[in-house]
Formats: sequence, structure tokens, C-alpha cells
Amino acid sequence: MTELSLTRATLEARLRQIGVDRYHDKHPFHHRLHSGHCTMEEVQAWVINRWYYQSRIPMKDAAFLSRCTDPDLRRIWRSRIKDHDGGEHEGGGIRRWLKLAEGVGLDPDYVASGRGVMPATRFAVEAYIRFVRDEPLIAAMAASLTEMFAPAIHTARIEGLLAHYSFANPTTVSYFRHRLGEAPKDVAFTLNWVLDRALTRADQEAALGALTFKTEVLWAQLDALWHGYVAGNIPPGAWRPGEGQL
Repeated sequence: MTELSLTRATLEARLRQIGVDRYHDKHPFHHRLHSGHCTMEEVQAWVINRWYYQSRIPMKDAAFLSRCTDPDLRRIWRSRIKDHDGGEHEGGGIRRWLKLAEGVGLDPDYVASGRGVMPATRFAVEAYIRFVRDEPLIAAMAASLTEMFAPAIHTARIEGLLAHYSFANPTTVSYFRHRLGEAPKDVAFTLNWVLDRALTRADQEAALGALTFKTEVLWAQLDALWHGYVAGNIPPGAWRPGEGQL
């Protein structure tokens, strides 16, 4: 028997519940970071590995645009690339992240090289790019809806970093402050687009599965970070404390 389609309100509620249950704000590494209990080496490892994810977001969005036939959708979506890449000489989330790297004592060129990224981080991030490149548009777009839950974690991060770490200042936390304004506009458009077009139960389940997958991509990165730098099992080829310092 074919399952009945969910109502728009029910689908939205189920999407939001995924964040309640699965978003990585609940990961113990974030609790450790925001409460000031991370060592500087753990903070540096987080900055290095999270940079890889940040740097690939515009590549993910470019992959999405390459298969998008609707020019109106392309016009709206391409602002995401500018948000991360910035202009030719200024701005952008990637530049702001490298300011954070500099603030925690890392050479930005070393961080940008990606040499110290853990294998598990690479696998998780590349899996996300492939998902967005290959899956149907509803699923590809729904995967980005983790941004619904991001403002709360950015707010907690700004407060926690400023309260507990000497490197934290308006420059080093500027990435998170900018995302407080950028993410909501992306969410408003994408959520409505998915809710408007995911009308069959199959498409609705695809959207829910895509968002679940994305939460797992984010969670897996933190699992690897904890195993490598909190538990002390740094994998071969990954950054080791003392490397890439200013």
C-alpha cells in the first residue's frame, strides 16, 4: 500500500525534529569547546579540520548549480558561493575562517593547504559533495537545511569562545557573526522550496533522509576529531601539535 503524503506542516515539523534529535550541537566536543575545556591543541585541530568543510561548501554549491536548469533558482543559490568565497580581494567565510586560524596561532597558509586534515574529515566532506552532485534536487537542497539549526550553535559558540579563550575577539569570531545573518535567508528560501515541491511521500522521505544524512556528515567529523585529539589517536598524515604554527 502506498503511504499517504505528509501535510506541509507535518513535513516541516519532522524536518525540524531531525535537528532536535541529531544536530551536532549535542556532540560532546562542542560542549567541551563552548565551556572552555578544550586545550589549545584541540582548538587548533578543530580549526584545521573544520576549515576543510568550510572550504568545500562553495564547491558543493557549484556542483549543485552545474545541474540546475532553472535560471531563477541559480540566481538565488549562487549567493551562497559569494557568502563563502567573498569578493576578489575581501570578505567571505573562508577568509574569516583563516582569520580564526591565525588567531589560534596557526599559519593560515598551512591551514589552507589542507595538509593536516584527518582522513575521516575528507571522507565525510567528499561524501556530502557527491550527495549534492548526484541526488535529485529535492534531496540535494534538503541536505543544506542543517542551517535551520545553525544560529543557535553560532550564538553559543560566540558566547563560549569570548568567555573562555584569550584568542577570541571580534575578528576571530567574525565568521560566526556573519553566519547569523546569512544562514536565515538561505533557510527561508530552501525550506519553502522543499515544502512546495516535496508533495509525494517518496519525495518527502527523500528530503527527510537527506537532512538526516547531512547531520551524520557533521557528527562524523566531530567523532573523528574526538577520537584523534581528545582521546589521543591521531591518524597517520593528520596534523600533529606543533605543526603549522606561526
